[in-house]
Amino acid sequence: MRPMMKNIPLYIGLRYTRAKRRNQFISFISAFSLIGMALGVMSLIVVLSVMNGLDREMKQRLLSVIPHGYISRDQGLNDWQEVAQKVTQNPKVIGAAPYIASEALVTYAEGVQGIQVESILPEEESKISVISQHMLLGSLADLKPGEFGVIMGRLMASQLGLALGDKVVITSPDINITPAGVYLRKKSFTLVGVFEVGAQVDMDLAFIHLNDAQKFFRVQGAQGLHVKTIDLYQAADVMNELAKQLGSDYRVKDWSQTQGSLFQSVKMEKIVTGTLLNILIFIAVFNIVSSLVLMVADKRSDIAVLRTLGLTAKQVMGIFIVQGSAVGFAGTLIGIVAGCILTWLLNPIMSLLEALFSFHFFDPDTFYISTLPSYLMWQDVLTITLTALILSFLATLYPAYRAGKIEPAEALRYE
Repeated sequence: MRPMMKNIPLYIGLRYTRAKRRNQFISFISAFSLIGMALGVMSLIVVLSVMNGLDREMKQRLLSVIPHGYISRDQGLNDWQEVAQKVTQNPKVIGAAPYIASEALVTYAEGVQGIQVESILPEEESKISVISQHMLLGSLADLKPGEFGVIMGRLMASQLGLALGDKVVITSPDINITPAGVYLRKKSFTLVGVFEVGAQVDMDLAFIHLNDAQKFFRVQGAQGLHVKTIDLYQAADVMNELAKQLGSDYRVKDWSQTQGSLFQSVKMEKIVTGTLLNILIFIAVFNIVSSLVLMVADKRSDIAVLRTLGLTAKQVMGIFIVQGSAVGFAGTLIGIVAGCILTWLLNPIMSLLEALFSFHFFDPDTFYISTLPSYLMWQDVLTITLTALILSFLATLYPAYRAGKIEPAEALRYE
């Protein structure tokens, strides 16, 4: 008899979730709670998966072009070959290549645009960057010393209306002071190549030969070294090791210091979006509280009868905890299944809608991506699940406490 008494709260609580209620409003609130919980969990899983996909896509695309690390010195690196040899002795470093970087203006016909100029040695840069694999027109080898060629991203070339062989004027931010007056340094360059990575660099990055940059910017040697590591996520540790090895004369940075703000903004957007979508779960939790409070009021006579039959206040509380938790569990389970399926089918659904209605969600000429990337992380699913279940359980405590405080004699007085 004792085990039977222990199972009574579970049995009655689950029975209440299935039973047809006299008060249809209570049934509506309970159903609304379950649907709201499912929608909240599903939305969180889908949106966080998309945010994870965007973050991953940006890292893969941007960091395939952007170096994992930078080494520079105030007076420049006239002996960059010697420094590069020291750097590549580290087993975690794949390669190092010289560069000169500067901001500039590019002018063609009526178009003017601010750009980031990277001056490279094509044969060395190919060892640490995959830009050569993303060339639409021309190749890195077309950057030859003395010919003043330039390679641009597709979006930049398209915006300026350029074709291969067109000449553009690049203006240096440095000011020259001569007896004839003050003027900006300008030089005509020929477009010899176009690349497309699918990231912001397609709009604002241009490559020229290192020897041409030395003449144009009037510098000796190289400004610094681009470094590529075996694992980009360990780049910070590797660059710290190199900083200790090279000494205090050198400035050492990794990609998280130069591009970190971009990925921090994506991370912040993920946190803010997740917090806003949690409102759906809180609404569902509030509905669970409301439905249970109404249920307790509706079942006062039933509670009184159960108390007279020997149920304790804790067992009565257990009935309503089971009922509310069952609604939360069912909604969470439905939301998880629906969220995971929708995440996996997101791009096929978008492709089907685009084919049916003849439009693009993401125009390739405007956006860096043509499909919506999604990456389902089971850590996110586990966190969402635990959060929803814990909130559902906490939502049952106050109504259950109210039910446990009902006195049989008081409840049956007016029955």
